[in-house]
Amino acid sequence: MQGRGFPVEWLSELKRKNDLVTIASNYLKLEQKGRRFWACCPFHNEKTPSFSITEDGIYHCYGCKESGDVITFVEKMENVDFMDAIKILADKVGMQVPEFQSSDKRKQSQQLKERVLSALDYAYKHYMENLYNNDAKAAQEYIKKRKFTRRELEDFKIGFSKNWTDIVDYLKSKGFSEREMLAAGICQKKNERVIDCIANRLVFPIFNAFNECIGFSARALEKTDFAKYKNTAETIVFQKGKIVFGINLLKALKQQQLLYNIIMVEGQMDVIAMHKGGFKQTVACMGTAMTKDHVSELKRYSDNIVLCFDGDGAGVKATLRAIDMWRDENVNLKVVALPEGKDPDEILNIYGKEKLQEMIDNAVGYMEFLIEYYHSKYNLENPEEKGKFVKEILSQIKKLGSQSLYEPYLEKIRDLTKIPLDILRRDINAEGVLKSFATKEPEALPVAEKKDDKAVKFILASLLHKRSFVDERIDYQKLLNGYEKYLEMINQNLPLSAIFDFEGASEDKFLMDIVNFNFASFEEDEGRYFKECVWKIAEQKLKKNQSELNEEYKNCEDLTRRAEIARKLGKLAIQLKNKSLEEFNVRR
Repeated sequence: MQGRGFPVEWLSELKRKNDLVTIASNYLKLEQKGRRFWACCPFHNEKTPSFSITEDGIYHCYGCKESGDVITFVEKMENVDFMDAIKILADKVGMQVPEFQSSDKRKQSQQLKERVLSALDYAYKHYMENLYNNDAKAAQEYIKKRKFTRRELEDFKIGFSKNWTDIVDYLKSKGFSEREMLAAGICQKKNERVIDCIANRLVFPIFNAFNECIGFSARALEKTDFAKYKNTAETIVFQKGKIVFGINLLKALKQQQLLYNIIMVEGQMDVIAMHKGGFKQTVACMGTAMTKDHVSELKRYSDNIVLCFDGDGAGVKATLRAIDMWRDENVNLKVVALPEGKDPDEILNIYGKEKLQEMIDNAVGYMEFLIEYYHSKYNLENPEEKGKFVKEILSQIKKLGSQSLYEPYLEKIRDLTKIPLDILRRDINAEGVLKSFATKEPEALPVAEKKDDKAVKFILASLLHKRSFVDERIDYQKLLNGYEKYLEMINQNLPLSAIFDFEGASEDKFLMDIVNFNFASFEEDEGRYFKECVWKIAEQKLKKNQSELNEEYKNCEDLTRRAEIARKLGKLAIQLKNKSLEEFNVRR
């Protein structure tokens, strides 16, 4: 039997050798309570642990409802797809990954992805070789101007694209088709010709956390009517909103030593300059505003984040956006305010490494930065502007979420505005109340579960978890017709974590409710409640049958058939009166 493209037996062995508790402990601080392990959920912000790992090798968060097995855990924590998670786990325990078996469409997609990664690997190495050729003078001069050393060239695999056709011819010689080059984003089609889309530029390969080249960023070396920097197109492996430039080097650094913090800058040139200056923990987003995907990727490496964006309007805007992304992530977020118009590279060149280190050491908390930012926007000597300042900064302080966290910042606002503390307290609470009324959408009525769902879930969960009170005499296929796919899974007697090997299992909310059913919190007598649930479903089916027979009896003119219906109705009446499950017993 296949599970998501691999034999279920092989997947079960992979999970047995990669115990979820052991894998999760590399990312989370786990605490054992009884037969479960608990931690603060890595998928949403919380202070009280609600993330649970069972002895069956599955996790479930009772807060955000995320569920899965060791494979889905690695997918989410490493921001990779199913196939890459499989490869990571197989490598850890030295297991050979069997041939992938799936639908033709999915298999073709996986094969294309592998070819794309292979083409990108060949391409970046070829670009690197180009950099040392005689026809790369412009690139070599630029590198001298930026004072890049051999170390930066090697670390960042910097290369050169010398013309429109060189990479096309090279990849063709390696057996790649034009379709594969286009799919990799390396080339584009123009006037029916396939050409290098970053021709005549200095090339910066972009790597994911597994050191796989997934795309390129390239800088023009001469004046051009086009953009100075150009990224290759988004592809099956490259989505700018998810990629962190330098993440492969950050991961390597984390593996070598304790990573105290992560410094975020605006662009790849700043990343390279910072690395050259000794700030190896520096990364950047790929020319896009920061997203939750960037945050999730970086949170795995450190809880100390330093924003060091350019000292201009765009840099301030990027800082404000980043603060919004990070503020609820339970991290220590600080901001370096660079001088007006300066970027990290210029600070290093003008003032040196020691000055930049001092600025990073003196980075302020993000709320202090926001106070200073809004303070600089308004003239507090003007009553109207002072009011705007207070309104804006109170709305930011309110986002901290609790009165105890407000106090230090309210005191700062008092010192700046000379407004009494009790008035600021009143205003921030009033602001919160007013805001909640002003922005609150009408609440939708909760969607009630189907009439039988609660009972059906309890029965299926009891069967799946092999509870001792389950009545083996019942034919559950007959009792629960309409739920055959769940019963089929249950009847296979697979390990609980193997359920996640079925395509789409983790997206099936009904199934996840069964898998994660919390019997420990059940207050009623489970055995008695199970019988009540079984009878509830059985009674509804018997009554439905009774109603249908009554309707048929009324409209039937055949006396023989009417007598047969009457006998059946009499039998149903006795079954309903005695709460008999005879109709649903397993036929021996």
